[in-house]
Amino acid sequence: MDELKVFERDGIDVVDSRDVAQMIEKNHRDLMRSIHSYIEAMRKSTERNFAPSDFFIENTYKDSTGRSLPCYLLTKKGCDMVANKMTGEKGVLFTAAYVTAFEKMRDTITNGALIAPKDYPSALRALADAEEKRLALQAKNEQQAQMIGELKPKADYTDRILKSKGVVPITAIAKDYGMSGNEMNKLLHSLGVQYRMGDMWLLYRCYHGKGYTHSETFDFKHQDGTQDARMTTKWTQKGRLFLYDLLKEHGVLPVIEREDFDKAQ
Repeated sequence: MDELKVFERDGIDVVDSRDVAQMIEKNHRDLMRSIHSYIEAMRKSTERNFAPSDFFIENTYKDSTGRSLPCYLLTKKGCDMVANKMTGEKGVLFTAAYVTAFEKMRDTITNGALIAPKDYPSALRALADAEEKRLALQAKNEQQAQMIGELKPKADYTDRILKSKGVVPITAIAKDYGMSGNEMNKLLHSLGVQYRMGDMWLLYRCYHGKGYTHSETFDFKHQDGTQDARMTTKWTQKGRLFLYDLLKEHGVLPVIEREDFDKAQ
């Protein structure tokens, strides 16, 4: 496989179909025919309104004789579609090359083209690295979404009552129910309150902006000396009341109320 060149056209990162054809060792005319069939299938679709230009952009180039010939510019979605039609080692190598190239385009565009992985193991490593970066970015975005929601709580009657600014960790709330923090987190997940992202528990978006939690980030060092940041989330008094009402609806009472209930029986 040769080098893959990613460049910007009208604000969109693209690759030339001629480069793709050379990379996957396919005749450019055959690749053009395949792309044309993909476009026709999208245009004929009556169930979904696909925009072929989100995948493939018509373009032209001049050959050695000065003739203007057609080609396509492939977006990342277009590369995805081409890659999905390929199997085996060649497909993995192409996928690794374009995923890596698109991710590093902003850093490499002024330094020349990105060298594609030359063997199967390095291609797999490149894919793993790209996926790790994607998941890290997704986790960061989810954290930011929760924290932004917490900065804009909706004022209501409960806010007037719950004047306390104190916050508590989930372990303290769990203790009131005779549970561990891990058990309480899993229970709240089963009730649709939160979900796990890596080693963090985050609220579902429908609970953002309600003033139930307060999150902060803190910096720390790994054992190898690299810097990192982590988010810690605590529950406000309003959040504790929300959890109390929710858990009570599902028959889960704090220990003190269970004891009172048992005495009344």
